[in-house]
Amino acid sequence: MSELASKTCVPCRGGVPPLRGQELANFHEEVPKWKVANDHHITREFKFPNFRTALDFVNRVGEVAEQQGHHPDILLSWGRVEITLWTHKIDGLTESDFIMAAKIDQLQSS
Repeated sequence: MSELASKTCVPCRGGVPPLRGQELANFHEEVPKWKVANDHHITREFKFPNFRTALDFVNRVGEVAEQQGHHPDILLSWGRVEITLWTHKIDGLTESDFIMAAKIDQLQSS
């Protein structure tokens, strides 16, 4: 289990700056399959052999999101799931986004 995946997401109350620069790069190194877009959000596409398997994955992601109180944007299509994460309260990235990404990566490998 990655160090990030073992952590718990922390609700953002605002008033904190989004991750930038080296700090953002360090978190990105922990989840290298995710793409950082405009230093604002992270996204990853997952491929599956059919719709049912993709839907099962989305449901497992949803369970973790509820447990963590940190909810991604999810796009489901036949054999494909795209997940986007960012912290809406600050309109940027926090450690919790990377924690959630690491937890999702674990789901994909299970």
